Amino acid sequence: MNTLNRLLFAKIDNSCLLIFRIFFGILVALECYGAIATGWVRRTLVEPQFTFNFIGFDWLQPLPGYGMYVYFFVMGSLGVCIALGYKYRFSIISFTVLWTAVYLMQKTSYNNHYYLLILISGLMCLFPANAGYSIDAKQNPSIKKDHMFSYVKWAVVAQLFLVYTYASIAKLYGDWLDFSIVKILMQNKADYYVIGEVLQQPWLHKIVGVSGILFDLLIVPALLWKPTRKLAFFISIFFHLFNSIVFQIGIFPYLALAFSVFFFEPETMRKMFFKKKVAYAKKLDRPPPFHKAILIGGGIYFLIQLLLPVRHHIIKDNVLWTEEGHRMSWRMMLRSRRGEIDFQVLNKNTEKLTRVNLDDYLTEKQKRRIAAYPDFIWQFAQQLKNEYAKKGEDVAVYAKNSKVSINGKAYKAFVDPKVDLANEPWNYFWHNEWILPSE
Repeated sequence: MNTLNRLLFAKIDNSCLLIFRIFFGILVALECYGAIATGWVRRTLVEPQFTFNFIGFDWLQPLPGYGMYVYFFVMGSLGVCIALGYKYRFSIISFTVLWTAVYLMQKTSYNNHYYLLILISGLMCLFPANAGYSIDAKQNPSIKKDHMFSYVKWAVVAQLFLVYTYASIAKLYGDWLDFSIVKILMQNKADYYVIGEVLQQPWLHKIVGVSGILFDLLIVPALLWKPTRKLAFFISIFFHLFNSIVFQIGIFPYLALAFSVFFFEPETMRKMFFKKKVAYAKKLDRPPPFHKAILIGGGIYFLIQLLLPVRHHIIKDNVLWTEEGHRMSWRMMLRSRRGEIDFQVLNKNTEKLTRVNLDDYLTEKQKRRIAAYPDFIWQFAQQLKNEYAKKGEDVAVYAKNSKVSINGKAYKAFVDPKVDLANEPWNYFWHNEWILPSE
């Protein structure tokens, strides 16, 4: 076996994968049931007249009536099945499809961990995570195994390394390095019980700013290296609990902690969680027959993951201004955007000009997004065009008085007011020229 094959296809104890499956299932169940209980489903998918889906996925629309409550209840129940290892392959594939669909269905409440869940769920579809401590293994002992190929561990580690490294690199810009964006992120937390006043202190902003860069850059290497592993784990607990309490970002901090099981020795994990589990005796075997397919498929996947976060560098202008290339790039909690905008609809036949009342169409959160994000602006123009077309009117749609403020700076003109957005195509991969240049 060559070095790569030894690294990826050696058989190792599978305790970490079995533990992670249980944690993962519990967390996604809590995410989905919690989305119903906290009103997230109602506010995001039920109450809005329409959702701002990812462009190109207009056919993905929320189910009518109580449909989305049922949808999230089903996803939560699939999470329970994943944790129990019941009908695991069906459960994880079904959850991945349903979660991906709801992710593409709306972006008003976009969060990086929603995207990470798609990637991890997709990887889990390929892993033998029900090979032990599962209902499947109890009902069908032939699938029970005490080992896995090491590529399972390294696929998760590589994914985390990319996420954290790109998150760290993205913070290396002026408004993070002078801690001004950290101050802005903390401003609306002044009323937090006990810690609210502390969160407004400049010394804390400096600690958060520096530690955010260093943690993201070093946490994966520190967890991999045995001498620093325990310290890194305890720092990780503090870091993620701080984020959970202060920023209230759902399950992501706890999912990040759950990934830690892939960094500790299998013996340690087995003794902590599976005391009766048989230890796997390490041995070198030939790579499995499908090892070339794994190398090719994994190579393509990680090449995409490597390139996606840097695509904004080949798109004209600054991503902080245009937002083009921002999503799916691990640019987490980097900026604050505020905007102002008016929409005017011109009937091409009668020359009648109508000013649009956004309150008639959008929720408060949608109005905040549409004023500051170019894809929201373009999609709303298309929505207006379609609405008037149903009435037999051919219209042009203009964004007037469009101004955006980035990170609390002065408002500047954002959209060319002379461009008919209703008849502009959306450029998926390059710059949309109707976005005015940044200074």
